[in-house]
Amino acid sequence: MDVSPLRVAVIVGSTREGRVGDSVGKWFTGRAEHREDLVIDVLDLVDFDLPAGLPEHPTPDMKRFARLVDEAEAFVVVTPEYNRSFPASLKQAIDCAYDEWRAKPVGFVSYGYRSQGLYAVEQLRTIFTELHTVTMRDTVAFNLLDGTLDSDGQVQAVTTLLDALAWWGLALRDARAARPYVC
Repeated sequence: MDVSPLRVAVIVGSTREGRVGDSVGKWFTGRAEHREDLVIDVLDLVDFDLPAGLPEHPTPDMKRFARLVDEAEAFVVVTPEYNRSFPASLKQAIDCAYDEWRAKPVGFVSYGYRSQGLYAVEQLRTIFTELHTVTMRDTVAFNLLDGTLDSDGQVQAVTTLLDALAWWGLALRDARAARPYVC
């Protein structure tokens, strides 16, 4: 069994000008980086030049994103909710990889108005299920109307999410090492 820290990619899914996703992502990673059982790598989609449509041959940034997904052992997706869904930039990024997602856990940090981004998370769950991932039941969710990111409930939600993600990530890492996932 591998006892090294779990490599977690935190994917910031919004690329909109004036977004709050970068602030939410920094808040989350600031708490996650204190854990000794995790190594955090932030994949902010504004740092990737992903095409609006999928070309016949992957671009260098598409290949780079897929390679980073492949190297990660678990994921936390930071997503806004726009019109009861997640942003197109996030879907485009997800589609840059396929086999690289398989047999790895995915957690969610969402934000929005009133619904806290939970409609976006529910749609993302179905997409990640199709990619053969394990999605975490518990999420971290923010109502932007409240204007606070650091309530006791949010801090506890981060701990709960990361505890589950670490358990699943380590279990699936051991399972992939013992028997490669095929399906």
